[in-house]
Amino acid sequence: MRLGKPPPNPDPPSCTSPLPKPSPASPPLRPALTGRVPTAGPPRHTLRRAAHEFGLTALLLFLVVTAMRWLLAPDSPTAIANPDLAPVVLGALVGVLLTALILSPSGRYSGGHLNPAVTVALWLLRAFPGRAVLPYIAAQAVGSLAGTALGGLLWGAAARDAPIAYAAVAPAPTWDAAAVFAAEAGAIAIVTLMLGAFLRRPSALPLLPYAVGLATALIIASLGSHSGGSANPARQFGPALLSGNTTHLWIYLLAPVIGAFIGGGIRHTLAAPAHRARAGHAPDTDSDSSATAPASDTPAEAGTITARG
Repeated sequence: MRLGKPPPNPDPPSCTSPLPKPSPASPPLRPALTGRVPTAGPPRHTLRRAAHEFGLTALLLFLVVTAMRWLLAPDSPTAIANPDLAPVVLGALVGVLLTALILSPSGRYSGGHLNPAVTVALWLLRAFPGRAVLPYIAAQAVGSLAGTALGGLLWGAAARDAPIAYAAVAPAPTWDAAAVFAAEAGAIAIVTLMLGAFLRRPSALPLLPYAVGLATALIIASLGSHSGGSANPARQFGPALLSGNTTHLWIYLLAPVIGAFIGGGIRHTLAAPAHRARAGHAPDTDSDSSATAPASDTPAEAGTITARG
């Protein structure tokens, strides 16, 4: 007696099959700037994305050193003589470069953070997994050192010595440590609130890289000649260590992270009434998962300036 062939599977697995609908017990997928990002993935994926963050941050710092060498060094034929105009031009250039790096294939893969404070902010906004925070920050810090060193090696003493000094920033003499701390923290607090606003409106996410670039340009243009306009621990980490200008390094490392916590706290405080209202109208279930956070507040694997699964 011959057995008949088993009936074909009506739903064979396919890489093009639609994503399953999330159940109350599993967090839903989070919309990212370029498609959907899985809520979990193998640790090797996190390390690969962190490696891309290393490369992106190194390239950013190399370009910053290059820009300052040719725009600010006294011996440069393209040096900007007007001290009030220099931060504006430099800010516009860095903003454009940052946007381009975020939108690059590598930026789309890693999420395009290039800033430890942004990584912390996205984690606080529940748009980035906590297990990836330290690998990303480590990659950004090492990338800062590598990119800065490459710039100094390529452009020589003109980039290594004062007044460029590996592109290290410094506050104005009239600004004390408290003022610099407040300015640097406040800048990232505002950026964190901006990120939260975009993450709540998925339809606006394609504009987020441009908003981040614009915010960076405005920070440099408005604060560059006062607090230094760093607002990015990776921006100052490599330049300060290699130049030896570490007097205010603790401020430039700590203040942006504190600003991310301030901005994240404000964002969650503002969103709390809406969350309570949704929870009050949700149907009762017998499962403890009935209080699962909405899609806009669940973690994503690589999110989210630009992120792909």
